[in-house]
Formats: sequence, structure tokens, C-alpha cells
Amino acid sequence: MFRNLRINIFIYYFLTASAFLAVLYYFLIISPVENIFLLGVVLICLIILSGVTISKLSVDPLAQHVNNLENLSKETLHELNLPISTIKTNIHMLKKNIDNEKDLKRTSRIERACDMLEQRYNELDYMIKLQSSNIKNESVKLDELVQQRVEFLKPLYPHVNFSIDLISKQINNDKAGLSKVIDNLIDNAVKYSPNSTKIDITLKNNELSIQDYGCGMDEVELLQIFDNYYQSNDNIQGFGIGLSMVKRFCDANGILLNFKSQPNVGTTVILKFKEE
Repeated sequence: MFRNLRINIFIYYFLTASAFLAVLYYFLIISPVENIFLLGVVLICLIILSGVTISKLSVDPLAQHVNNLENLSKETLHELNLPISTIKTNIHMLKKNIDNEKDLKRTSRIERACDMLEQRYNELDYMIKLQSSNIKNESVKLDELVQQRVEFLKPLYPHVNFSIDLISKQINNDKAGLSKVIDNLIDNAVKYSPNSTKIDITLKNNELSIQDYGCGMDEVELLQIFDNYYQSNDNIQGFGIGLSMVKRFCDANGILLNFKSQPNVGTTVILKFKEE
């Protein structure tokens, strides 16, 4: 698709430039005119026609491609909803009739996996709405949201001791996007603390801080953490795009984002919210 698009744009650009030069050659060499205004009008009309055509050649196929991807995402999202709901419903029914401890653990693991799949479903739904600018802020109890995200992540990190100190805080924000930010920051705190089992999470004075006691970063690394695909430790699994997404969200929603870190001491991430 894009190869043909490049060829079409090149051909039209070549023809347009040739026509432009031909018009200049005709009016200036073959049939010189004293009326510069007429020459200017002809050239302006040619430029406008060329601009409209090239923009149409460039944008229309891309717009169609994006529209097809959006429709595919929406259809896929719709089709995922039914199997997720079916799995969850049947798991709840099975658990009522199971007495064996091993079988209960197995069904609990399936249920947990289904919850994670539903979380990915919600994230995809959020990304589609975000692309269509269909995200609305809502009243959010920040302390309850943080607690919910910690409870959701705890089974993924059974070795981690989460120390939580939260003061009640009401904000008006994008709840789904903020949930993704909190999840990402907690996930990073755990990943970059392979030799530590403690994560401190506090909420006070309009500030949410997430502190780990892991490898930390020096000043040079701190300057690069928001770059796409940057990872301070190549041995840690991930794609290096999380913090750039976090920063974009914070900038768009008026949240001040600050990092404090020392090598071999740990890192503290601070989200400062506006007064409500």
C-alpha cells in the first residue's frame, strides 16, 4: 500500500513540477507577456491544484487505512467481550461445587488469568476511545483507586511487601488512564528491585509517591528515562515505552511528574495533583 502511495506521489509531483516549468518557459521564452499578473494567476492556480491533489493522494489512503484498523479493533473488542464473560460466569459456577483444594487453586488461577485478560480488554477499549478523543474526566477517589490497583497487582508479585499509607483524596481525572499510569509505575518499581521485597506507596499533600529500594539511576539515566524504547537495564524484560506513555498522560492531565533516584539506593516517583 505505502509503496504504491510513494510511487503515485512521486509521479504526480514530477508531472506537476514539469508543468510548472513548462508554464514558466512558455510565458517567459516562447510567448513573453507583459502582464505579470496573468502569469501570477496561472501559477497560483497550478500550485493550488497541485497542493489539493497531492494532499488527497497522501491523506485519503492513510485515512482509509486508519479507519479500517479502528473498525477491526472495535469488532475484535466486541468479539472478546462474550468469551470473557462466559469464562468468568462458568468459573464462578464451578467454584461453588468444588471442595478439593487443588482444584480450587486451579480454578483460582484460571479466574486470575481471566481477570488479567479483562484488564487488557479494558485497556484496548481505553486506547480506542483515546484515539477518537472520546475520553471524559470523572470524579475519582484517588486513595481507593490506588488501593484497587495494588490489590489487582499483588497476586502477580507475591514476594513483594507493599507498604501503603493513603490519605483520602478526591480528584477529577481520566480514571482508566490514571489506572494504567499507576500500574506501570508499580510494575517498574518491582522490576527494578530484584533484590528488594519492599515497595512504599504514600498519598498525602496532593502527592502520590511510589518508592522502591532497587538498583536506582544516576543523573544521566534520569535524563533518558522518558525516551521511547530506553531501558536502563537490558536484562529486565520490557519494551521501554511505559514511562514515555506515563509522561504524555501526566502532561495532558496537568499532573506534575517527578523522579528522585540514586544508584543502588532506589527510586521514588512522585505524582503531584492539582488542588480540587
